[in-house]
Amino acid sequence: MPERHVFKGMGYTGQNVSPHLAWNHVPINTQSFVVTCYDPDAPTGCGWWHWIVANIPCKINFLLQNCSSNSSLLPKGAIQTRTDFGQSRYDGAAPPKGESHRYIFTVHALNVDKIAVDNNSSGAMVAFNVHFNKLESASITVIYP
Repeated sequence: MPERHVFKGMGYTGQNVSPHLAWNHVPINTQSFVVTCYDPDAPTGCGWWHWIVANIPCKINFLLQNCSSNSSLLPKGAIQTRTDFGQSRYDGAAPPKGESHRYIFTVHALNVDKIAVDNNSSGAMVAFNVHFNKLESASITVIYP
């Protein structure tokens, strides 16, 4: 993971810039997307949500770099929900010193145009809604450091 996508804080000096992501081969009947970034290796017993973007319109197949910090770059209608950092934005990699963690970026194609979440909804609430409306998902995993 490049340093620009690493957390700025907790002893890290990254730039906390959300990455550019793109996807294709969308399932038939897709009405919206949800994009998540999740660290299953966090020392919590339940992982750590680093980024959640919900209600991305079905005609969109990308998120621009730094769209998390610049809302004009987010697709119209999309919302960022609360992560485990307590904010509705992207917060990058920040594993405990000496550990390498996996950061799983996933795009979920949904069969509804919106899920019932807002910018204060937790990762678990978003995942619950995704579970019941998902057509397909695809992931890419990056490791830091």
